[in-house]
Amino acid sequence: MPANILVPEVGESIVDARVAKWLRKEGDRVSAGDPLVELETDKIDLEVTAPSAGVLSRIDRKDGEDVKVGEVLGVVDESAQAAAPAAEAPAAATPAAADAKAGKARATPTAKKAAEQNDVDLSRVQGTGDAGRVMKRDVERVAESAAPAAPAPAPTPMERPAPPAEPAKARTVAPVPERPVIAGERTEERVRMSKRRATIAKRLVEAQTTAAMLSTFNEVDMTAVMALRERHKQSFREKHGIGLGIASFFVKASIGALRAFPRLNAEIQGDEMVLKHYYDIGVAVGAAEGLVVPVIRDADRLGFAAIEKQIRDFATRAGDGTLSLADLKGGTFTITNGGVFGSLLSTPILNPPQVGILGLHKIQDRPVAIDGQVQVRPMMYVALTYDHRIVDGAEAVRFLVRLKDLVEDPGALLLE
Repeated sequence: MPANILVPEVGESIVDARVAKWLRKEGDRVSAGDPLVELETDKIDLEVTAPSAGVLSRIDRKDGEDVKVGEVLGVVDESAQAAAPAAEAPAAATPAAADAKAGKARATPTAKKAAEQNDVDLSRVQGTGDAGRVMKRDVERVAESAAPAAPAPAPTPMERPAPPAEPAKARTVAPVPERPVIAGERTEERVRMSKRRATIAKRLVEAQTTAAMLSTFNEVDMTAVMALRERHKQSFREKHGIGLGIASFFVKASIGALRAFPRLNAEIQGDEMVLKHYYDIGVAVGAAEGLVVPVIRDADRLGFAAIEKQIRDFATRAGDGTLSLADLKGGTFTITNGGVFGSLLSTPILNPPQVGILGLHKIQDRPVAIDGQVQVRPMMYVALTYDHRIVDGAEAVRFLVRLKDLVEDPGALLLE
Protein backbone atom coordinates (compact mmCIF):
# COMPACT_ATOMS: atom_id res chain seq x y z
CA MET A 1 0.00 0.00 0.00
CA PRO A 2 1.17 3.60 -0.57
CA ALA A 3 3.09 5.37 2.21
CA ASN A 4 3.25 9.15 2.29
CA ILE A 5 6.58 10.96 2.60
CA LEU A 6 5.86 13.77 5.05
CA VAL A 7 7.69 16.94 6.07
CA PRO A 8 8.83 15.93 9.56
CA GLU A 9 8.41 17.93 12.75
CA VAL A 10 11.91 19.21 13.47
CA GLY A 11 11.19 21.49 16.42
CA GLU A 12 8.54 23.78 17.81
CA SER A 13 10.16 26.85 16.27
CA ILE A 14 10.29 25.41 12.73
CA VAL A 15 6.99 25.32 10.87
CA ASP A 16 8.10 25.37 7.24
CA ALA A 17 10.97 24.33 5.00
CA ARG A 18 12.12 24.39 1.40
CA VAL A 19 12.73 21.40 -0.87
CA ALA A 20 16.44 21.73 -1.62
CA LYS A 21 17.00 18.63 -3.77
CA TRP A 22 15.44 15.26 -4.48
CA LEU A 23 18.04 12.51 -4.19
CA ARG A 24 15.84 9.98 -6.05
CA LYS A 25 13.55 10.21 -9.05
CA GLU A 26 10.11 8.79 -9.68
CA GLY A 27 10.26 5.06 -10.37
CA ASP A 28 13.37 4.43 -8.25
CA ARG A 29 13.26 1.49 -5.89
CA VAL A 30 14.11 2.40 -2.29
CA SER A 31 14.57 0.67 1.05
CA ALA A 32 13.19 1.87 4.38
CA GLY A 33 15.49 4.55 5.76
CA ASP A 34 17.04 5.52 2.43
CA PRO A 35 17.56 9.31 2.08
CA LEU A 36 15.03 10.60 -0.47
CA VAL A 37 15.02 14.39 -0.34
CA GLU A 38 16.97 17.22 1.29
CA LEU A 39 15.03 19.96 3.07
CA GLU A 40 16.36 23.39 3.97
CA THR A 41 15.01 25.17 7.06
CA ASP A 42 15.90 28.47 8.67
CA LYS A 43 18.11 26.69 11.19
CA ILE A 44 19.36 23.37 9.82
CA ASP A 45 19.36 21.22 6.68
CA LEU A 46 18.02 17.69 6.94
CA GLU A 47 17.35 14.59 4.89
CA VAL A 48 13.92 12.93 4.77
CA THR A 49 14.14 9.16 4.49
CA ALA A 50 11.85 6.54 2.97
CA PRO A 51 9.09 5.50 5.42
CA SER A 52 9.10 1.97 3.98
CA ALA A 53 10.54 -0.16 1.19
CA GLY A 54 9.02 0.10 -2.26
CA VAL A 55 9.08 2.36 -5.31
CA LEU A 56 9.08 6.14 -5.27
CA SER A 57 5.89 6.32 -7.28
CA ARG A 58 5.14 10.03 -6.98
CA ILE A 59 6.92 13.32 -6.21
CA ASP A 60 4.42 16.01 -5.21
CA ARG A 61 6.70 18.91 -4.28
CA LYS A 62 9.52 19.87 -6.64
CA ASP A 63 12.97 21.31 -5.91
CA GLY A 64 12.73 24.90 -4.67
CA GLU A 65 9.15 24.70 -3.38
CA ASP A 66 8.28 25.85 0.13
CA VAL A 67 6.45 23.31 2.28
CA LYS A 68 4.85 23.15 5.73
CA VAL A 69 5.39 20.60 8.49
CA GLY A 70 3.12 17.61 7.89
CA GLU A 71 2.64 18.19 4.15
CA VAL A 72 3.08 15.32 1.70
CA LEU A 73 6.29 15.43 -0.33
CA GLY A 74 5.66 12.28 -2.30
CA VAL A 75 4.57 8.65 -2.09
CA VAL A 76 6.40 5.33 -1.75
CA ASP A 77 4.34 2.41 -3.12
CA GLU A 78 5.08 -0.64 -1.00
CA SER A 79 3.14 -3.02 -3.24
CA ALA A 80 5.25 -2.16 -6.28
CA GLN A 81 8.23 -3.96 -4.76
CA ALA A 82 6.74 -7.41 -5.21
CA ALA A 83 5.57 -6.59 -8.73
CA ALA A 84 9.08 -5.72 -9.98
CA PRO A 85 10.69 -8.20 -12.41
CA ALA A 86 13.05 -10.63 -10.75
CA ALA A 87 15.84 -9.72 -13.19
CA GLU A 88 15.92 -6.22 -11.77
CA ALA A 89 16.18 -7.38 -8.16
CA PRO A 90 19.97 -7.72 -7.91
CA ALA A 91 20.57 -4.18 -9.20
CA ALA A 92 17.82 -2.60 -7.13
CA ALA A 93 18.11 -4.66 -3.96
CA THR A 94 20.67 -2.37 -2.32
CA PRO A 95 19.82 1.22 -3.23
CA ALA A 96 21.43 2.51 -0.06
CA ALA A 97 24.67 0.81 -1.02
CA ALA A 98 24.44 2.26 -4.50
CA ASP A 99 24.02 5.75 -3.05
CA ALA A 100 26.92 5.22 -0.70
CA LYS A 101 29.14 4.25 -3.65
CA ALA A 102 28.02 7.39 -5.45
CA GLY A 103 28.80 9.45 -2.34
CA LYS A 104 25.23 10.72 -1.97
CA ALA A 105 23.89 9.20 1.21
CA ARG A 106 27.17 9.60 3.11
CA ALA A 107 27.73 13.29 2.44
CA THR A 108 26.35 16.33 4.25
CA PRO A 109 24.29 18.85 2.23
CA THR A 110 27.09 21.43 2.38
CA ALA A 111 29.57 18.81 1.20
CA LYS A 112 27.38 18.07 -1.82
CA LYS A 113 27.13 21.76 -2.67
CA ALA A 114 30.90 22.14 -2.36
CA ALA A 115 31.40 19.09 -4.61
CA GLU A 116 29.14 20.59 -7.30
CA GLN A 117 30.91 23.96 -7.13
CA ASN A 118 34.40 22.44 -7.32
CA ASP A 119 33.56 19.60 -9.75
CA VAL A 120 34.65 16.93 -7.24
CA ASP A 121 33.50 13.31 -7.52
CA LEU A 122 32.11 12.44 -4.06
CA SER A 123 32.81 8.76 -4.58
CA ARG A 124 36.52 9.59 -4.50
CA VAL A 125 36.38 11.57 -1.25
CA GLN A 126 37.36 9.93 2.02
CA GLY A 127 34.93 11.12 4.71
CA THR A 128 36.13 12.14 8.17
CA GLY A 129 32.70 12.58 9.77
CA ASP A 130 30.68 10.12 11.80
CA ALA A 131 30.55 6.67 10.14
CA GLY A 132 32.72 7.95 7.30
CA ARG A 133 30.30 10.72 6.33
CA VAL A 134 31.83 13.16 3.84
CA MET A 135 32.10 16.67 5.26
CA LYS A 136 32.59 20.01 3.51
CA ARG A 137 36.21 20.14 4.69
CA ASP A 138 36.89 16.76 3.00
CA VAL A 139 35.63 18.06 -0.35
CA GLU A 140 37.66 21.27 -0.03
CA ARG A 141 40.79 19.26 0.74
CA VAL A 142 40.36 17.19 -2.42
CA ALA A 143 39.57 20.29 -4.48
CA GLU A 144 42.71 22.04 -3.29
CA SER A 145 44.94 19.04 -4.00
CA ALA A 146 43.50 18.74 -7.50
CA ALA A 147 43.88 22.42 -8.36
CA PRO A 148 45.96 22.88 -11.54
CA ALA A 149 49.36 24.46 -11.20
CA ALA A 150 49.69 28.05 -12.29
CA PRO A 151 50.83 28.35 -15.93
CA ALA A 152 54.44 29.29 -16.51
CA PRO A 153 54.92 32.95 -17.40
CA ALA A 154 55.22 33.71 -21.08
CA PRO A 155 58.77 34.49 -22.29
CA THR A 156 59.53 38.17 -22.40
CA PRO A 157 59.79 39.32 -26.05
CA MET A 158 63.09 40.78 -27.19
CA GLU A 159 63.17 44.53 -27.22
CA ARG A 160 63.61 46.20 -30.57
CA PRO A 161 65.66 49.36 -30.93
CA ALA A 162 63.52 52.45 -31.06
CA PRO A 163 63.28 54.07 -34.52
CA PRO A 164 64.99 57.41 -34.91
CA ALA A 165 62.86 60.34 -33.88
CA GLU A 166 61.23 62.27 -36.67
CA PRO A 167 61.53 66.02 -36.93
CA ALA A 168 58.82 67.76 -34.96
CA LYS A 169 57.35 69.36 -38.05
CA ALA A 170 56.77 65.98 -39.66
CA ARG A 171 54.83 64.44 -36.76
CA THR A 172 51.07 64.24 -36.74
CA VAL A 173 48.77 63.30 -33.86
CA ALA A 174 46.15 60.73 -34.75
CA PRO A 175 42.73 61.01 -33.03
CA VAL A 176 42.26 58.63 -30.10
CA PRO A 177 39.55 56.11 -31.01
CA GLU A 178 36.67 55.70 -28.59
CA ARG A 179 36.82 52.61 -26.41
CA PRO A 180 34.46 49.99 -27.84
CA VAL A 181 31.65 48.81 -25.59
CA ILE A 182 32.05 45.13 -24.79
CA ALA A 183 28.80 43.27 -24.37
CA GLY A 184 28.28 41.58 -21.00
CA GLU A 185 30.40 43.92 -18.88
CA ARG A 186 27.42 45.21 -16.86
CA THR A 187 25.89 41.87 -16.01
CA GLU A 188 23.49 41.12 -13.21
CA GLU A 189 22.70 37.87 -11.47
CA ARG A 190 19.43 37.02 -9.77
CA VAL A 191 19.84 34.45 -6.99
CA ARG A 192 16.99 33.28 -4.80
CA MET A 193 17.70 33.62 -1.09
CA SER A 194 18.05 30.38 0.79
CA LYS A 195 15.47 29.58 3.43
CA ARG A 196 17.96 30.40 6.16
CA ARG A 197 19.03 33.71 4.61
CA ALA A 198 15.39 34.74 4.10
CA THR A 199 14.59 33.94 7.73
CA ILE A 200 17.64 35.84 8.96
CA ALA A 201 16.48 38.88 6.98
CA LYS A 202 12.96 38.60 8.38
CA ARG A 203 14.12 38.24 11.99
CA LEU A 204 16.53 41.17 11.75
CA VAL A 205 13.73 43.44 10.51
CA GLU A 206 11.38 42.15 13.22
CA ALA A 207 14.01 42.84 15.88
CA GLN A 208 14.24 46.47 14.79
CA THR A 209 10.49 46.99 14.63
CA THR A 210 9.49 45.23 17.87
CA ALA A 211 12.31 46.12 20.28
CA ALA A 212 13.47 49.54 21.47
CA MET A 213 17.10 48.86 20.54
CA LEU A 214 19.88 51.09 21.76
CA SER A 215 23.65 50.56 21.86
CA THR A 216 26.33 51.70 24.27
CA PHE A 217 30.10 51.36 23.93
CA ASN A 218 33.26 51.04 25.96
CA GLU A 219 36.84 49.93 25.39
CA VAL A 220 38.78 47.18 27.10
CA ASP A 221 42.52 47.06 27.73
CA MET A 222 43.49 43.52 26.71
CA THR A 223 47.02 43.68 28.16
CA ALA A 224 46.35 41.39 31.12
CA VAL A 225 44.46 38.80 29.08
CA MET A 226 47.13 38.73 26.37
CA ALA A 227 49.88 38.33 28.97
CA LEU A 228 48.00 35.54 30.74
CA ARG A 229 47.43 33.70 27.47
CA GLU A 230 51.10 34.01 26.59
CA ARG A 231 52.20 32.60 29.96
CA HIS A 232 49.86 29.63 29.91
CA LYS A 233 49.23 28.86 26.23
CA GLN A 234 51.70 25.95 26.08
CA SER A 235 50.61 24.24 29.29
CA PHE A 236 46.93 24.85 28.50
CA ARG A 237 47.26 23.19 25.10
CA GLU A 238 49.23 20.26 26.49
CA LYS A 239 46.63 19.66 29.21
CA HIS A 240 43.42 20.28 27.28
CA GLY A 241 44.40 19.77 23.63
CA ILE A 242 43.10 23.19 22.55
CA GLY A 243 44.37 26.76 22.45
CA LEU A 244 43.31 29.38 24.98
CA GLY A 245 41.41 32.05 23.04
CA ILE A 246 39.78 35.27 24.16
CA ALA A 247 36.19 34.07 23.72
CA SER A 248 36.16 32.14 27.00
CA PHE A 249 37.26 35.25 28.91
CA PHE A 250 34.33 37.23 27.52
CA VAL A 251 31.87 34.41 28.16
CA LYS A 252 32.97 34.30 31.79
CA ALA A 253 33.00 38.11 32.11
CA SER A 254 29.53 38.34 30.56
CA ILE A 255 28.16 35.89 33.11
CA GLY A 256 29.68 37.97 35.91
CA ALA A 257 28.09 41.14 34.52
CA LEU A 258 24.73 39.37 33.97
CA ARG A 259 24.69 38.32 37.60
CA ALA A 260 25.13 41.94 38.59
CA PHE A 261 22.50 43.18 36.09
CA PRO A 262 19.96 40.35 35.69
CA ARG A 263 17.53 42.24 33.45
CA LEU A 264 19.99 41.77 30.59
CA ASN A 265 19.51 38.01 31.02
CA ALA A 266 15.76 38.17 30.50
CA GLU A 267 13.00 38.36 27.92
CA ILE A 268 9.64 40.07 27.62
CA GLN A 269 6.45 38.01 27.54
CA GLY A 270 3.37 40.21 27.28
CA ASP A 271 3.54 42.69 30.14
CA GLU A 272 5.94 40.55 32.20
CA MET A 273 9.71 40.33 32.42
CA VAL A 274 11.03 36.77 32.62
CA LEU A 275 14.31 36.96 34.56
CA LYS A 276 16.41 33.85 33.92
CA HIS A 277 18.68 32.55 36.65
CA TYR A 278 20.65 30.29 34.33
CA TYR A 279 23.17 31.28 31.70
CA ASP A 280 22.84 29.77 28.23
CA ILE A 281 25.23 31.90 26.21
CA GLY A 282 24.83 32.02 22.43
CA VAL A 283 28.04 32.47 20.43
CA ALA A 284 27.62 33.67 16.84
CA VAL A 285 29.72 31.72 14.31
CA GLY A 286 29.97 32.09 10.56
CA ALA A 287 28.34 29.61 8.17
CA ALA A 288 27.89 29.46 4.41
CA GLU A 289 24.33 30.83 4.57
CA GLY A 290 25.02 33.46 7.26
CA LEU A 291 25.70 33.65 10.97
CA VAL A 292 24.22 31.00 13.24
CA VAL A 293 24.11 31.17 17.03
CA PRO A 294 24.72 27.83 18.75
CA VAL A 295 24.26 27.92 22.52
CA ILE A 296 26.63 26.97 25.34
CA ARG A 297 24.29 25.49 27.96
CA ASP A 298 24.89 26.33 31.64
CA ALA A 299 28.04 28.21 30.70
CA ASP A 300 28.47 29.36 34.31
CA ARG A 301 29.23 25.77 35.29
CA LEU A 302 31.95 25.28 32.68
CA GLY A 303 35.66 26.00 32.85
CA PHE A 304 37.71 27.84 30.26
CA ALA A 305 38.76 24.65 28.47
CA ALA A 306 35.20 23.32 28.16
CA ILE A 307 34.00 26.66 26.76
CA GLU A 308 36.84 26.82 24.22
CA LYS A 309 36.14 23.25 23.10
CA GLN A 310 32.44 23.94 22.60
CA ILE A 311 33.12 27.07 20.56
CA ARG A 312 35.64 25.22 18.39
CA ASP A 313 33.17 22.37 17.88
CA PHE A 314 30.40 24.82 16.96
CA ALA A 315 32.61 26.55 14.39
CA THR A 316 33.61 23.23 12.79
CA ARG A 317 30.06 21.93 12.55
CA ALA A 318 28.73 25.26 11.30
CA GLY A 319 31.15 24.98 8.39
CA ASP A 320 30.13 21.38 7.75
CA GLY A 321 26.41 22.06 8.07
CA THR A 322 26.04 19.48 10.86
CA LEU A 323 24.72 21.69 13.66
CA SER A 324 21.51 20.28 15.13
CA LEU A 325 18.38 22.15 16.12
CA ALA A 326 19.22 21.45 19.76
CA ASP A 327 22.52 23.33 19.30
CA LEU A 328 20.68 26.46 18.13
CA LYS A 329 17.67 26.43 20.40
CA GLY A 330 17.16 28.88 23.24
CA GLY A 331 19.87 31.08 24.68
CA THR A 332 19.60 33.87 27.25
CA PHE A 333 22.34 36.25 26.00
CA THR A 334 24.47 36.39 22.85
CA ILE A 335 28.09 37.26 22.06
CA THR A 336 29.19 38.08 18.52
CA ASN A 337 32.77 38.78 17.47
CA GLY A 338 33.12 40.95 14.38
CA GLY A 339 36.79 41.36 15.22
CA VAL A 340 37.62 38.05 13.55
CA PHE A 341 36.66 39.71 10.26
CA GLY A 342 38.56 42.92 11.04
CA SER A 343 35.68 45.04 12.36
CA LEU A 344 36.82 47.88 14.60
CA LEU A 345 33.38 49.01 15.78
CA SER A 346 29.78 47.99 15.09
CA THR A 347 26.30 47.90 16.62
CA PRO A 348 25.03 44.31 16.87
CA ILE A 349 21.32 43.59 16.43
CA LEU A 350 19.37 41.76 19.13
CA ASN A 351 18.67 38.05 18.81
CA PRO A 352 14.97 37.93 19.89
CA PRO A 353 13.55 37.19 22.37
CA GLN A 354 16.81 38.06 24.14
CA VAL A 355 17.22 41.64 25.34
CA GLY A 356 21.01 41.92 25.21
CA ILE A 357 23.86 41.15 22.81
CA LEU A 358 27.56 41.88 23.26
CA GLY A 359 29.68 42.80 20.24
CA LEU A 360 33.45 42.18 20.32
CA HIS A 361 35.85 43.79 17.87
CA LYS A 362 39.39 43.81 16.59
CA ILE A 363 42.23 44.11 19.11
CA GLN A 364 44.33 47.06 17.99
CA ASP A 365 47.40 48.73 19.49
CA ARG A 366 46.44 52.31 20.42
CA PRO A 367 48.02 55.07 22.54
CA VAL A 368 46.21 55.46 25.86
CA ALA A 369 46.88 57.51 28.98
CA ILE A 370 48.00 55.35 31.94
CA ASP A 371 48.76 57.20 35.20
CA GLY A 372 49.47 60.37 33.28
CA GLN A 373 51.76 58.64 30.77
CA VAL A 374 50.98 57.78 27.15
CA GLN A 375 51.42 54.07 26.52
CA VAL A 376 50.61 51.81 23.59
CA ARG A 377 48.19 49.10 24.68
CA PRO A 378 46.18 46.35 22.89
CA MET A 379 42.68 47.82 23.03
CA MET A 380 39.29 46.47 22.00
CA TYR A 381 36.03 48.36 21.54
CA VAL A 382 33.01 46.51 22.91
CA ALA A 383 29.36 47.29 22.16
CA LEU A 384 26.23 46.31 24.03
CA THR A 385 22.91 46.49 22.22
CA TYR A 386 19.95 46.22 24.60
CA ASP A 387 16.17 46.44 24.64
CA HIS A 388 15.40 49.80 26.25
CA ARG A 389 11.90 48.59 27.15
CA ILE A 390 13.24 46.81 30.23
CA VAL A 391 16.92 47.81 30.38
CA ASP A 392 17.75 51.38 31.37
CA GLY A 393 20.66 53.24 29.81
CA ALA A 394 22.51 53.55 33.11
CA GLU A 395 22.11 49.81 33.69
CA ALA A 396 23.55 49.01 30.25
CA VAL A 397 26.51 51.35 30.78
CA ARG A 398 27.27 49.82 34.17
CA PHE A 399 27.01 46.33 32.66
CA LEU A 400 29.79 47.18 30.22
CA VAL A 401 31.89 48.77 32.96
CA ARG A 402 31.55 45.59 35.04
CA LEU A 403 32.51 43.45 32.04
CA LYS A 404 35.49 45.73 31.33
CA ASP A 405 36.70 45.43 34.95
CA LEU A 406 36.49 41.63 34.85
CA VAL A 407 38.38 41.28 31.56
CA GLU A 408 41.08 43.75 32.58
CA ASP A 409 41.61 41.79 35.80
CA PRO A 410 41.29 38.13 34.70
CA GLY A 411 42.01 36.92 38.21
CA ALA A 412 38.67 38.39 39.26
CA LEU A 413 36.95 35.90 36.94
CA LEU A 414 38.03 33.12 39.31
CA LEU A 415 36.18 34.84 42.13
CA GLU A 416 33.04 34.94 39.96
